[in-house]
Amino acid sequence: MELALYRTLWGVKEPITALAPMLRKVGFQGVEGRVPLDVESRTAFKQALEATGLDYIGIIFTGGDVIPDQSKTVADHLQLLEQQLPYAKELGAKFVNVLAGNDRWPMEKQVEFFTKALAIAKQADVICSFETHRSTSLYSPWVTLELMELVPDMMFTLDISHWILVCERLLDKPEDDLSAFLKRVFHIQARVGYDQGAQVPHPAAPEYQMALKYHQHVWEQVWSHHQSQGRKVTTMTTEFGPDGYLHHLPFTNVPVADLWSLNDWMAEEEQSHYSLFQKNVSSTNNLKGAL
Repeated sequence: MELALYRTLWGVKEPITALAPMLRKVGFQGVEGRVPLDVESRTAFKQALEATGLDYIGIIFTGGDVIPDQSKTVADHLQLLEQQLPYAKELGAKFVNVLAGNDRWPMEKQVEFFTKALAIAKQADVICSFETHRSTSLYSPWVTLELMELVPDMMFTLDISHWILVCERLLDKPEDDLSAFLKRVFHIQARVGYDQGAQVPHPAAPEYQMALKYHQHVWEQVWSHHQSQGRKVTTMTTEFGPDGYLHHLPFTNVPVADLWSLNDWMAEEEQSHYSLFQKNVSSTNNLKGAL
């Protein structure tokens, strides 16, 4: 099984045609970003993807943006999903990462929404992976665990940094059992969070090594499930971003780290991490074969 790395386009203002050599140099296979909504933007983006040979993972916000419009109903969310999935297909998206629903809906509405959303995805012939994200339906691990039992065909994008912030702790106690959920993870977003934030200032800093190691332990569990499922490729997007996530110094508003370098560091770290994971798997299999 190969690890395919994608880089988030969150906070990126330059065209990907200009960035492609830098992405390839670090080992990125593609990019993950919002589905362009107007024809001109989609045409230009499609041409850029074709020119660079980069793969693409689409992003759709069913509530209109990261924080869902509170006035939008279940029907509104479903309509937006139905409208934008063909755009993603037009762009040749490998799949679509969906930030879906609203954290304020009761469970009955959540089940209605996701059941219908899966039917829309099937009709459009597009794989949808639903992201764990604050302000959406999947803001909490405990809500998600209940919901996934009621809608058994759901697949998930794991960004566990959000859950760590929501719960204000690393979910590393026996009572924090996410094993059933991890079996349903389709895609990983690699950003390191901590108990008071969805993004550490820098994942290489010694004070955040416990948080980094926890995230990597969770990611390894997902990789193990993907390998057992016979997947040829497992996907991961490095997703350090701006917009309040990147720490700044007070008064001067100077970023404490370079955003581009953060994602490069994460990509290089996870390539090394994945190689070590595969070596350990191989050693374990060899040991089993010798017994």
